[in-house]
Amino acid sequence: MNQEADAIVIGAGLAGLVAATEAAAAGLRVVVLDQESEANIGGQAFWSLGGLYMVDTPEQRRLGVKDSFDLAWADWQGSAGFDRDEDYWPQKWARAYVEFAAGEKRDWLRGLGLKLFPIVGWAERGGIDASSHGNSVPRFHITWGTGPGVVEVFEKRARAMVAEGKITFKFRHQVDDLIVENGSCVGVIGSRLAEDDAPRGAPSNRDVTGTFEMRAGAVIVCSGGIGGNLDLVRASWPKRLGKAPEHMIKGVPAHVDGRMIGISEQAGANTINKDRMWHYVEGVRNWDPIWPDHAIRILPGPSSMWFDATGKRMKAPNYPGYDSLGALHDIMETGYDYTWFVLTQSIIKKEFALSGSEQNPDLTGRNWKMVLGRAFGPKATGPVEAFKEHGDDFAVAETLDELVGKMNGIAGNEMLQVDDLRRQIADRDRQIDNKFTKDQQVMGLRTFRNYIGDKLIRTAKPHKILDPKHGPLIAVKLNILTRKTLGGIETDLGGRCFRRAEGRGAEVMPGLYAAGEVSGFGGGGYHGYRALEGTFLGGCIFSGCQAGRAVAADVTG
Repeated sequence: MNQEADAIVIGAGLAGLVAATEAAAAGLRVVVLDQESEANIGGQAFWSLGGLYMVDTPEQRRLGVKDSFDLAWADWQGSAGFDRDEDYWPQKWARAYVEFAAGEKRDWLRGLGLKLFPIVGWAERGGIDASSHGNSVPRFHITWGTGPGVVEVFEKRARAMVAEGKITFKFRHQVDDLIVENGSCVGVIGSRLAEDDAPRGAPSNRDVTGTFEMRAGAVIVCSGGIGGNLDLVRASWPKRLGKAPEHMIKGVPAHVDGRMIGISEQAGANTINKDRMWHYVEGVRNWDPIWPDHAIRILPGPSSMWFDATGKRMKAPNYPGYDSLGALHDIMETGYDYTWFVLTQSIIKKEFALSGSEQNPDLTGRNWKMVLGRAFGPKATGPVEAFKEHGDDFAVAETLDELVGKMNGIAGNEMLQVDDLRRQIADRDRQIDNKFTKDQQVMGLRTFRNYIGDKLIRTAKPHKILDPKHGPLIAVKLNILTRKTLGGIETDLGGRCFRRAEGRGAEVMPGLYAAGEVSGFGGGGYHGYRALEGTFLGGCIFSGCQAGRAVAADVTG
């Protein structure tokens, strides 16, 4: 068989870069195919905040955090809720990943040049008891340089291997089919797309200028999930979350289209847990969009009051920064697909972070002077202030009457009544007079401030929402934002894909591998039903590493 490479990697995102470099480091000739242009190398990881889930690190210990593998594994199981026969391999992947996060992950990445921001984040607390969803301690290690800093480490490694003739990139090469002969995957067939100079993340043309066929000893699918394809998201929407939202905005570019999941299925690969997905409920429309329906997620601190579309305060544990998927379920039960934050300038200044590398120029640009402004500056970060001024989902006012009027204007209805909101806000405000309280959200924000990282840069000092000294008042309309695919192609711990079969006992399909989001970040869904923050990039890194090493071992015999 005329092979043009030892291994073909489909997708030049983070998982693809890791898989390619690991395979090439073992001596294989690797070709990386991607339907987008070279401007998009690194995929979704480039746009991320760069958070990495790690366990019992020096960064945690310096901040007084006591962590362990046992605690992390208990948190993971409480969040995942594994309950299906097909969770056999996802559970194995989950435990292996937590072992990786508690073991070699930090030192291995630092050895490749990755650096960490010293304050460990705690983006999502989770449920209301020790056995439910959420991290018990802060584990969100932000990369110094955010998503581009993560991509830089592996792109630099890959480009060095290109110079050595070990890796070849072929952009604007769209895979349309997998070649399967005698039950084994032996290559790909695809279309050459016309060149396109669209900037990173922007939609590109699908004009076909030719076709190609390429054969190799192994094919690794690293093509990402379905978050940019709203039709596919709705088709996979689980009944347990209610009716799929009529209105959703996209947290990922349009090229995150799920094509390779269907193509892999048609070639015989088994997919599982396709109804498991992770979307956020704190999405706002980007006032300066890069892709269609471009959404940004607010990473909120604990102080904003949260109301449903009709103006009723969200019930425990649906407070900012607790349980995204639980909140999504409860929001859909209201019959509406949006909610509201009501807050003050003092809260937005300290507590609002926007997910995404481009929304955090201080961390992305590695600028310590700008970082210090988060803790001591008179305003929120520049991007947050820009959203407050220009964002279609933001309202600012000196009085509650004026604010509610603007909120109804944004929603295009008159559902919110100022007297109802005033009563609920005033009830909450009376709980601020003492250090003790019956309001669980107020209890939570005071507990948040016991962690020095949150007290410094993530949690405002408790104050009354209606106190004009902390104004102006601010309201934010929160939309549902598509993001991650938690199910996908079923694989063993080496990323080897299983054939489609009834029940357990499926066989591995020789020559076909998968890594990253297309495999549910490992095994077909190592998150289970719920994800812990920092586990998406880490899952791409770990699964890419596992697949690249397995391919090297299998191809070289």
